Amino acid sequence: MPNSVYQMVEFVGTSTVSWEEAAKNAIENARTKYSDLRVATVKELDMTIEGEVVSTFRARVNISFKSHIE
Repeated sequence: MPNSVYQMVEFVGTSTVSWEEAAKNAIENARTKYSDLRVATVKELDMTIEGEVVSTFRARVNISFKSHIE
């Protein structure tokens, strides 16, 4: 769109199931604070390990939204 401005925020989503679910959780959380979300880019994936098992999947996600500042 001509003359549009977008802002970026970073969220880290977590899940005990998968990285995909962690990324979706980040987006769902962003929706509670920001409107007009446009693009999400997964920047980093990691996991926490407890004992010998993966306990948490984490996805660091940059999310853009259209700025409505007048």
